[in-house]
Amino acid sequence: MRYFVKNIHWILAGLMAVGGIKHAYLLHDIFGFSWNTSVYDAVCTVMILGVATWSAILLIKAYPTKVTLYTYALAMGIGLAAVSCFVEAQALSVLTRKEPDSGVYLQWLHNTMPFRFILQWVFYSWVATNAALRKNITALDSRYQQHTDAAELLKEAELFKLRQQLQPHFLYNSLNSINALVMISPDRAQEMIGKLSDFLRGSVRREAEELVPLNEELVYIESYLAIESVRFGDRLKVDFEKQFSETCRIPPFLFQPILENAIKFGLYGKTGAVNISISLKEAEGSLILTICNPYDPNLQPPRGTGFGLTGVGRRLYLLYARTDLLETNRDEELFTTILKIPQ
Repeated sequence: MRYFVKNIHWILAGLMAVGGIKHAYLLHDIFGFSWNTSVYDAVCTVMILGVATWSAILLIKAYPTKVTLYTYALAMGIGLAAVSCFVEAQALSVLTRKEPDSGVYLQWLHNTMPFRFILQWVFYSWVATNAALRKNITALDSRYQQHTDAAELLKEAELFKLRQQLQPHFLYNSLNSINALVMISPDRAQEMIGKLSDFLRGSVRREAEELVPLNEELVYIESYLAIESVRFGDRLKVDFEKQFSETCRIPPFLFQPILENAIKFGLYGKTGAVNISISLKEAEGSLILTICNPYDPNLQPPRGTGFGLTGVGRRLYLLYARTDLLETNRDEELFTTILKIPQ
């Protein structure tokens, strides 16, 4: 159907040419008119049909609004049929007046005019309504594309905003830690500043990426954990379980807020060492990331910026249009976050 609509002009031209040839043979073989008369009738009919069809398409394109467009197309069909029949009758009267069968042919032409008018009315109405339909489809496609572009721009803007929220959220804690270390342990503060600088430099390089290799993301996470290890010392212990292929990819800046959330809830209010386990596995066409951290419902950390898992869930929805990719489970001692990334 789309191919037919796209090539309607060539299809109509081909149909008119075939129709003109058949028309001439019909007049000569069935009605017995001479070849000259038959050809005059066929050529004149096809030329008038072509000009009227072209005029109908141009008039529809020039119609300034969609209001009553189809009524306008039907009315145009009647008008073009009337004008075509009149011009055809006058032209054929002039062209065939010297032919030997002129009298019989002109009488036959007069008798068939109502039939020609009805056929041309139907044909021109079809052409005009088809042109009106194409005009409306083009307008709808253009409007849909505008809405699609606007939605895509809005999506990109929101994704950019969510990514930008990540760095301030992380920097708040890092700078507070550096501020505390400056007085009690300048060496550790200097070390943390260096690691933070390297970490942020890597963040800038990844800003424009939609998906990055999982191994590259893990290097980024190790830089993040190096900063946190300066901040928390030996209290923070992270165990990785890796079962994935080299082709796995993940949106950047998605892993870190989940891990940061685990560190925040796992270490807050505790003085001893805390183990956080991270599992990375491929299953059923997805990368499944599971993070488990200790959890005590009686020890709740202070409210932060509100980014955390909410921002991760929103990013996943914008990227994959799904709400089932992030899952959290908690009991009296353990908090588990499960993230699924379609591969």
